[in-house]
Amino acid sequence: MVATLLILPVGVVAAWWLAYGRPFPGKILLETLLSLPLALPPTVVGFALLLLLGHGTAFGQWLNDTVGVRLLFTWQGASLAAAVMALPLFVRTASAGFETVETELLEAGRTLGAPERTLLLTVILPLSYRAILAGLALAFARALGEFGATLMVAGSIPGRTQTLPLALYASVQAGHNRAALFYTALLALASFVLLGCVNAYQRRVARSRGERA
Repeated sequence: MVATLLILPVGVVAAWWLAYGRPFPGKILLETLLSLPLALPPTVVGFALLLLLGHGTAFGQWLNDTVGVRLLFTWQGASLAAAVMALPLFVRTASAGFETVETELLEAGRTLGAPERTLLLTVILPLSYRAILAGLALAFARALGEFGATLMVAGSIPGRTQTLPLALYASVQAGHNRAALFYTALLALASFVLLGCVNAYQRRVARSRGERA
């Protein structure tokens, strides 16, 4: 849940930028970097976060020594790793929803002098709330099932940083099949419900587009 809350503000801004941001040199590179967690193995992303948040980099030293924020091997670090892995799914879904907003409405607002931030809050978000909810559902499901990056950044400390996938792995390793079956059923059920909601939303969008055509 914390990972999903971390994703929401960053993801909304990123999705708006992808949908309506002005082109500039290097935009394709930034878009690629934003989507990179979808293509990279989670352990690679986790190792990159491990390096970034540790004392081995200037940012890590500043974060740990100056600010006093320590994320490695904490539940906050686990949430951050899950958020990084799930962010691209939310951004892609929300951006696609933003692009369905009729441009005539946005142009009318700009003609009346409304700034882009106002258009985002009063036009784009209200008309795209279903896409945002679908993106949050996908992001939550991805964060819930995150394993590799979370293990690299936060470890698997029972009662502190051990997530459901990590608990499932530990149960299998220890031969606790009953606990492993319970974790498997819980994760499968949560993913099934969330993906069902997303599919229902996508069918509704396709139906509405067909009616407009």
